[in-house]
Amino acid sequence: MREVDLGALETALAEGAPVIDVRELDEYVQVRVPGVTHIPLSEFVARVEEIPAAETVYIICAVGGRSLQAADYLSGRGINAVSVAGGTDGWQQSGRPVESGA
Repeated sequence: MREVDLGALETALAEGAPVIDVRELDEYVQVRVPGVTHIPLSEFVARVEEIPAAETVYIICAVGGRSLQAADYLSGRGINAVSVAGGTDGWQQSGRPVESGA
């Protein structure tokens, strides 16, 4: 299982790579990394077909636990998925831009 840091996520976002936020709706509405796609972990298996085809799919949650679970699941399906260490909390604490609202 691979993890990437926030700098790698920033680069991936700038390059248009898919980033999936697996936190629940209330967390996502409160604060999120701009440009992520929301697929909560509680719906992940049922919605896995929504994961875009890409060289690497980045998975983010609050700090890294749930994203590791989702990345592991995708890897088992043959998708190159990486978890973002530090997650949305780390992104926000680093002073990087965030979005909020529905």
